[in-house]
Amino acid sequence: MSEPAILARGVSKYFGDFPALRKVDLEVQPGCVLALLGRNGAGKTTFLRMLAGITAPTDGELSLPSVGADFASIRKHIGVVGHGQWVYDDLSAEENLRFFGSLYEVDYIERKLSEWLEKVGLAQFRRSRVSDFSRGMRQRLAVARAFIHEPAVLLLDEPWTALDDRAMRLLSSLVVEARDAGRTVVICSHQLREALEVSDEIALLDRGEIAFRGPNDDALRNNPESLYERIA
Repeated sequence: MSEPAILARGVSKYFGDFPALRKVDLEVQPGCVLALLGRNGAGKTTFLRMLAGITAPTDGELSLPSVGADFASIRKHIGVVGHGQWVYDDLSAEENLRFFGSLYEVDYIERKLSEWLEKVGLAQFRRSRVSDFSRGMRQRLAVARAFIHEPAVLLLDEPWTALDDRAMRLLSSLVVEARDAGRTVVICSHQLREALEVSDEIALLDRGEIAFRGPNDDALRNNPESLYERIA
């Protein structure tokens, strides 16, 4: 078996005395789409923020062995869609992608930013300031920003939020394409149906602990709500 894309061993995260995560063990192989699910406050966003290198574990070991040893040197191999969307209001859509493309050292950035603006339906707004965008438009730009450098690992936190039906289908197809290209994707979402539709495996967090881990299957896709019966 190849080196895992994501490896967590005994990972805990405390905010003061509050344990947001408690001794999480998790291994994700390259080319896997993992749906990291759980109710509000379960620790999903905290875990993704640690994977993105935004915050560090209090205890335990967390690494991305397939792309590098330390987060400082591997961030260009990670693509993130998070709650903050991480796009600059004072820049246009194309200026945002050009800026992030330079950080990620993307080749042929002018061609690629044009391709991605077209793909996410923002080509006609390429010179518009992001401050004038709707929430859904900002989310589509954030998706383009996360995918444009073809990262080895994609971390998607509530990625379907604020998207219309067409954009939701596009994002789902992009996740499938990333998996088929051998990339690893971790999705946190309250939209169970969409997350289960594209995922290969499931990890269910409950009060900071892994309550269930296993393969996705048609039974879950047909009845997503049954997942929470496992921790009822």
